Amino acid sequence: MPLENVTIIDTTLREGEQFARADFSSDAKLELAHALSEFGITFLEVTSPAASPRSRDDAARIAGANLPVTVAAHIRCHRDDVDIALDSGVGALNMVMAISPILRRASHGQAIPEVVRTAAEIGEYVRKRAPDVILRFSSEDAFRCPLNDLLNVYLPLSELKLFDRLGIADTTGAATPDRVSEVVGLVSRLTGTPVEFHGHNDIGCAIANAHAAAMAGAGYINTTVLGIGERNGITSLEGLIAVLYAADPETTRSRFDLPTLPALCHRVAALAGVEVPFNDVLVGETAFSHKAGLHTKAVYNDPRAYEALDPADFGLDRQISIGHRLTGWNAIRVRSEALGYSLPLAVLKAVTRRVKEAGDGGDLSIETVDALIADAAREGGLAAGN
Repeated sequence: MPLENVTIIDTTLREGEQFARADFSSDAKLELAHALSEFGITFLEVTSPAASPRSRDDAARIAGANLPVTVAAHIRCHRDDVDIALDSGVGALNMVMAISPILRRASHGQAIPEVVRTAAEIGEYVRKRAPDVILRFSSEDAFRCPLNDLLNVYLPLSELKLFDRLGIADTTGAATPDRVSEVVGLVSRLTGTPVEFHGHNDIGCAIANAHAAAMAGAGYINTTVLGIGERNGITSLEGLIAVLYAADPETTRSRFDLPTLPALCHRVAALAGVEVPFNDVLVGETAFSHKAGLHTKAVYNDPRAYEALDPADFGLDRQISIGHRLTGWNAIRVRSEALGYSLPLAVLKAVTRRVKEAGDGGDLSIETVDALIADAAREGGLAAGN
């Protein structure tokens, strides 16, 4: 599946609500739905309207907001869940059912043939009641499920032509990219049905797994802003956007309003009561920071030397740190020129030695570096502009 054809199904309003510290108000959910839509997301997943009265009201409010998005309710394979979700006005139903041996024993207790029968019965019920609604069936814990069991669910369900998509979920976040590629590729090829991937981040592979899923044929990827969700969360929206951008910047710029992404991430962090991680993809504090002298020289000459992503496309600036023992004379030269000095190479190197020596005691403020540059200029009889 070419990356430019991948559809993002953002589930910040469902999976994100399951994050340990998240308790989004109804107004906050609607605000985020607007922000995600404005960014360019066209498919939003919300908590099952059957979960609680407020969940039902929130789903109806978002579905009735006239946003240019498809709102999908995440539901169990139960008729009651279907009825309540459809009555809320959503345009899609994302049905889910446990499929791995351990999860089947711990939840519904059904054997594989019963899983197929249950999913088929509910799928037929949905088609009779709402023939035009988008319908997905997804297996929980697919990657700890024997392949034979997995195919014995997906193959008969795909033959019924009830489902628009088949979901494959790494519910425990323990899969690796090679396993994801194998399973997604197999299901995609054998069923001929569009595949949706949902990957948790328990071992830190969520973004890589999403990429592997897309390359193996998954046309739909689940994300949340900042990757928030159960435990360590899932594939982050900003992480997947970075993957898409690195592969095809022009198409990604045309599909999404990239400069709005940092504010969206910081807003979700505030609503969830957490800080944006310093090393978060794209929007973390140090995402575009450079420090080592070797790096800064190349970045001054051509930022692409050490950047796969252009911060300007996301409304961000790169940061080049010079007040430390790792600095190089090219960094000092650029700062000197910004202050109006044109220092000879020998003076530049002398200032650089002073900065390095002072930096051995700890990083220096930019004001301290500027003072060292000014002192060197005076000692050399050079005024600003010379």
